[in-house]
Amino acid sequence: MCMTLLRFHLHNWKTNFFYNNISLIIAAFVTGIVSGCCAWLLKHLIYWISQPITTAVKPDTPNYIFILLPLTGTILAVLYQKYIVGQDIYNGLQRLSNRLSSHNYKYSPGLILAPIITCSTTIGLGGSAGSEGPIASSGAAIGSNIAQLFRFTPERMRILVACGAGAGISAIFKAPIGGALFILEIFAISFDAIGFIALFSATTAAALTAFILSGCTPDISFNTASTLHLGDIWITVAAGLFLGLYSTYYAFVMRRIGKLYGYIKNRWIKCICSGISVGILIFLFPSLYGEGYESIERLLADLPQKMTQYSWLSPLFSTYNSSIGTILIFALAILIIKPFATASTINGGGVAGDYTPLLMVGSIAGFLFATAINAFTGFQIPVTDFVFLGMTGVMAGAIKAPLMAMFLTVETICVPSLFLPAATVATVSYLTRLIFSHNSTKTPTRLRDTKNIYK
Repeated sequence: MCMTLLRFHLHNWKTNFFYNNISLIIAAFVTGIVSGCCAWLLKHLIYWISQPITTAVKPDTPNYIFILLPLTGTILAVLYQKYIVGQDIYNGLQRLSNRLSSHNYKYSPGLILAPIITCSTTIGLGGSAGSEGPIASSGAAIGSNIAQLFRFTPERMRILVACGAGAGISAIFKAPIGGALFILEIFAISFDAIGFIALFSATTAAALTAFILSGCTPDISFNTASTLHLGDIWITVAAGLFLGLYSTYYAFVMRRIGKLYGYIKNRWIKCICSGISVGILIFLFPSLYGEGYESIERLLADLPQKMTQYSWLSPLFSTYNSSIGTILIFALAILIIKPFATASTINGGGVAGDYTPLLMVGSIAGFLFATAINAFTGFQIPVTDFVFLGMTGVMAGAIKAPLMAMFLTVETICVPSLFLPAATVATVSYLTRLIFSHNSTKTPTRLRDTKNIYK
């Protein structure tokens, strides 16, 4: 009798373990692979659309085509959403939050490719934003459809949707830990032990797939990183304060511009306002075009003067290119107007993400800080190192996610030697942002209750 009962319980344990747990991990792994392929596809679609345009424009001369390109990309994205998808898919991270909070875990198969197509036209034609939001939405749709294929329970489906979103972030940045922390820190989703294993299986598979498909090369190269010394700690803390203050400004502008576009009910008026405003800003400052990876690479390579290329203002800066002051003024101008361009892109109907712009402005903020210190104090600190630290600090402060920021930037640019300074900058920037935030407490469900992540 006891043996029969033992066999019964053993059979139930084996059935539940293998079906509920092993199948979840397998499904998460497959979700990661498919998400990695989709991230690679999105990157290449953006490149294939933007490359003919960026190679045709001329440096050091006004390029009026920049005014029309973002409007064209936004119109194409809106047309696709209205007449093909049949629903709005911009502001993907907020929509994903709303789905998770309302327990709506079922995505149609069409929502896998729709964010990829609309994002490629938005950013490929000049939208000043990133690709991580759409690929997170696509990854969530992949996880949902695989969960439906496996006939998972709603709880397991929730986990797989979250795994897909994290896998998308992991693949687009090639940062598996950063992708996992995106789910844990930004969405604050609770997992059991098997859920954690599934999440890291998905993010690791996604990052590895994207890395292999891209030729085993990082998106951003930084081979000259140095190691900051003990005496540089106070400068690192000062940089964190500066970056925290800037991230407060960035979040404020993003929030206000988002609300302003929310008052415009007609989608076509919203689309036109967005496209034209972004186009004018890119015409003046072409560094705002697209995701901004080229600007980051130029600053990491210590070539800040190339930021002024292709601008209507470039003749002015060519005349005074020997003065570091002119470069600093140009960098400061980009820092001021970048959140206006990004907020207009993602709130005007274009399909794009919020996080890559933080890396772009962070690199410029770090460059501005380090260059100003060297120029006006007599100290000589490594500018390119603070270009990297700027990315960590601004991301940590703007979205109040220090853990995700420090791991994502270190993984993306492959500079483990700067992890401790990055952690310092991220912490100080985050605390500074909390002090100046209108809401100094960040609750785990805050993102789910709002249409704007910059609270």
